Amino acid sequence: MIKKLIFSALFLLTVIAAQAKTNKAVLLQDLEKNQSSNQNVTTTATLKSSSRLFGAKDDLTTVIFIIPSGSTVTVLGSDSTYYHVAFEENEGYIFKSHAVIDKTPVNTPQTIQPQQALQEVQPVQEQQMSRFSYLENKYGSNMAARLIAGKIWKGMNTEMVKDSWGTAEKINRVMTGNIIKEEWIFKNTWLYFENNTLVEWGPIGK
Repeated sequence: MIKKLIFSALFLLTVIAAQAKTNKAVLLQDLEKNQSSNQNVTTTATLKSSSRLFGAKDDLTTVIFIIPSGSTVTVLGSDSTYYHVAFEENEGYIFKSHAVIDKTPVNTPQTIQPQQALQEVQPVQEQQMSRFSYLENKYGSNMAARLIAGKIWKGMNTEMVKDSWGTAEKINRVMTGNIIKEEWIFKNTWLYFENNTLVEWGPIGK
């Protein structure tokens, strides 16, 4: 009878200890989840080799597509075999052996820098496009392309030269009878006009 009581007590203690361990494990998992949810840091991993992205880790036939080697994925979770990842608006599972966790976590500045660079480039592109559109409406596409490239040729009028080279640093004007002669001085070149038409040009002698 006493042996039965001792055995029952030992069995009861074993069950209680196992239950305590389970509760502790659950508590640790909850703490890990809370910590990960409170951190605004995204964990990423780089693929060492191409890897299949599975829709369900329990069903290896659910391949969404193959992620190329060297790609970076966002790690959402993991177990002993798989990483739960997101890649290009797709979410699924890859083998842990195919990827390495990046040491440097992804933060906000890394995602903003390319956008800032894009915003800096866009105004320049818009200016060039608006200038070309202005010249195209004024002279036609072929002429606009030549002017935007900074070309000059005999027979151009003064307005076309301004649209190509801009305003001259100095203009010398002489009227002889009905002929208006103009010499436009740029940094390294002089241009000679008669009655608003480009006749010739040459380098400025030093």
